[in-house]
Amino acid sequence: MDSQTTIPTEAYQKIQDYFGDRCSRAESVCLQHGRDESPFPVTPPELVVFAMNHEEIIWLVNIARHYLFPIIPFGAGTSLEGQLLAVNGGVSLDLSRMNQILHISPDDLTVTVHPGVTRIELNNQLKSYGLFFPVDPGANATIGGMCATGASGTNAVRYGTMRNNVLSMKIVTPQGVIIKTGSQAKKSSAGYDLTHLYIGSEGTLGVIVEITLRVYSLPESVAVAICSFPSIANAVKATIQIIQTGIAVARVELIDSNSVLFVNNYSKLHLPVSPMLLFEFHGSDTVVAEDAERTEDISLDHEGNNFQWVTTPEARTKLWAARHNAYFAALQAKPGCRIISTDTCVPISRLADCLLDSLNEVKETTIPFFLVGHVGDGNFHFGYMIDPNSPDEWALAEKLNTSLVMRAIEMGGTCSGEHGVGVHKKKFLEAELGKSSIDVMRMIKKSLDPHNIFNPGKILN
Repeated sequence: MDSQTTIPTEAYQKIQDYFGDRCSRAESVCLQHGRDESPFPVTPPELVVFAMNHEEIIWLVNIARHYLFPIIPFGAGTSLEGQLLAVNGGVSLDLSRMNQILHISPDDLTVTVHPGVTRIELNNQLKSYGLFFPVDPGANATIGGMCATGASGTNAVRYGTMRNNVLSMKIVTPQGVIIKTGSQAKKSSAGYDLTHLYIGSEGTLGVIVEITLRVYSLPESVAVAICSFPSIANAVKATIQIIQTGIAVARVELIDSNSVLFVNNYSKLHLPVSPMLLFEFHGSDTVVAEDAERTEDISLDHEGNNFQWVTTPEARTKLWAARHNAYFAALQAKPGCRIISTDTCVPISRLADCLLDSLNEVKETTIPFFLVGHVGDGNFHFGYMIDPNSPDEWALAEKLNTSLVMRAIEMGGTCSGEHGVGVHKKKFLEAELGKSSIDVMRMIKKSLDPHNIFNPGKILN
């Protein structure tokens, strides 16, 4: 299947007859489904279909297999590495209307949902049961999309990523059948681990149509603390000691002075313009207080200052909104810019080396940037703010990104801690995993999707 692939007229007519007004060729609809939050040019599909149930997806897959055109699953469009771009044309399969929460089991601490349920909506529904789902990538992504990209986020240091919190899924395969992976039990040693094969597969192996997740009891008490540091090095060293000490911190987020300046302007805050750590603690009132005090002591040992912590929901929300808005604050700071966002993750023992070497490298250039990171698990992001119409700026940002990724890989890390591979990170996989591992991935793709129908051009060349 190549870039000239189109949907035959006969196939289009069948799809239109089947889906009616839930099938669109409108330019605005196709453009919307040909972009994500990556800086890459819009690459629209030829057709957008809005599915309501798995039977409709099975029907569409059978048509695609017969006429050999691509299907690109679409959730909320919040991916960052070009996962949704229709590089080979075809149909964008919008799953946002499959948005039912099917079953909540407080006794088992599980919930079963359709793929189009968003993270915020899920937590709004779980709240009345005293439960929450902790994976928080910042954007209001769909649960299906978070599974497809192997999403993570600010809570990963305590609660893990999507790979740790998905128990079971139902998948429509390229053969047009539904398979079930895993079970609702907390553990299983039965057969191949298909669940984790599909998590992070970015829609290249099948369409996720149902997910069972682990959920957690809402903590009795939550506190958020902030602390400023004279340098990035001090902040990172404090983080490493806090984690190694065993303090059960739920989140540890780093934002550099550029990010603080941007979010101050964007969110009307007055935070000290210096590198900063944001912490969150979960537990009983006593445990939260003890963890905050121990964290403050360690921070002070590393020249931290202005350590403050808040417990009211309003104050906590305001601080985390500032962190989550760092990306949009940067966009506002340089109108018209696009952001090339890095996504490396390294063993925490190498975090300071990798981050500081990368920081020194970008400071030697003139390119504007900001830095944020889920540093509790060794994951951080540079945002290179470029003029999308400047080939020189684009090339410089990509050069910095390549240097950073290769540095992380050499330190035992990964090219992507949570954003996925898409079209942007394909070139790094062999350096990270080796040719033999990539060959195995290609064999899996060829075996499960022999006609290369599902999201071609992503992850593997």
